[in-house]
Amino acid sequence: MSLLASTISRSVLAGLIAFHILIIIVSNYLVQLPVTLFGWHTTWGAFSFPFIFLATDLTVRLMGKGAARRVIARVMLPALVASYVVSVLFQEARFGELAALGEFNLFVFRIAVASFLAYALGQLLDVQVFDRLRQLRQWWIAPAASTVIGNLLDTYLFFSVAFWHSDDPFMAANWVEIATVDYAIKLIISLVLFVPLYGMLLSWIVRMLPAKALGPGPVLGKNG
Repeated sequence: MSLLASTISRSVLAGLIAFHILIIIVSNYLVQLPVTLFGWHTTWGAFSFPFIFLATDLTVRLMGKGAARRVIARVMLPALVASYVVSVLFQEARFGELAALGEFNLFVFRIAVASFLAYALGQLLDVQVFDRLRQLRQWWIAPAASTVIGNLLDTYLFFSVAFWHSDDPFMAANWVEIATVDYAIKLIISLVLFVPLYGMLLSWIVRMLPAKALGPGPVLGKNG
């Protein structure tokens, strides 16, 4: 790999790591904010977290599953700490005092730990599923399948760890309904919006990056 290609690869990897951490922090904050859609309970986090699967799938497609695993490994701990700090300071959509960080917040800590576990399981599974399916000629099968499976496990693992017998009466009583609606919203957003967006981004990145900067294996199938 040339020096230019190596530099581009490192820059892309660093950008993906930062993007993952940002989405996790935002999602862990938004998941504390309930919203009702057509009479069903969910949270604003349902609209932000699908970006993670978009970023992971692009990483695997462009740079290989080794790079995707490195992204996940480097994201987990910083995202856990940053999510806890931000969520404590901005709990219930209000900026609190810095002194709040001096007191352990079990409610926010459970959200951060749940996010840590769900992210690790969901993304590692996503990498494995996507890496096998990316060899198919139809580029859209892999991101669609990994979105369906990864979001399913991620969503129910997260909500069960974060809100089962939670200190928040509303979340404790409604977490199953919220998780189900959350999953449905993620699927709709991902399949209707993100999969087409994924295809456009993939095509644009492939044209912009030199071939040597990409990971091994086909990037776009014959139908891509």
